[in-house]
Amino acid sequence: DCLSGEILLAKTLLSSRNEDLVALLLEVTNTLDVPIDGVVSDGQQSIRKAVRLALPSIAHGLCHYHYLKEAIIPIYEADRHAKKELKKKVRGLRDIERSLVNEDKDLATIIEDYCSAVRSSITNDGHPPLEASGLKLQENLTLIEQSLERMEKKVLYHHL
Repeated sequence: DCLSGEILLAKTLLSSRNEDLVALLLEVTNTLDVPIDGVVSDGQQSIRKAVRLALPSIAHGLCHYHYLKEAIIPIYEADRHAKKELKKKVRGLRDIERSLVNEDKDLATIIEDYCSAVRSSITNDGHPPLEASGLKLQENLTLIEQSLERMEKKVLYHHL
C-alpha cells in the first residue's frame, strides 16, 4: 500500500509472464477488502501491460524515481548529441602536437599543455542527469577558449 507502507498481500512469482502478472493483480483485487484507486509501479513494460489488462479503469503511475528516470531520457539524449557534435569541433589535437617538432621548447610545452587540457575536457564525462557531460564539455571548452584568448593578449602585449 503506497499510503501506509504496509504490505497488504505478498506472493512470490516465478515468472513475469503477462498472464501471471494479470492473475496476481486479479487475485489482489479479489482477496483484499480494500478499494484500489490507483497503482504505482516501477514501470516495467510487462507490469504496465498487466495493469492495463487487469485493472483497465484504474490509474497507473510510476514511482517518483522511475518517473524521473524516464523523464530525463530526452534530456540525456540531447546532451549526448550535443557532446558528440562538440567533440567533432575539437578533433585534430594529434596533428597539432606532431607539428611542434621544430618549435621552441617553451612554446611547445605550452601548446602541449593546452592540447592536454582539451583532451581531458573531451574525456571528462559527468554523471547524468546532474552533471550532464555535454554541458560539462561545453563549459570546459569555453574555459579553454577564454584562457587561449588571455594568452594571446599577453603575447601581443609583450611584443609591443
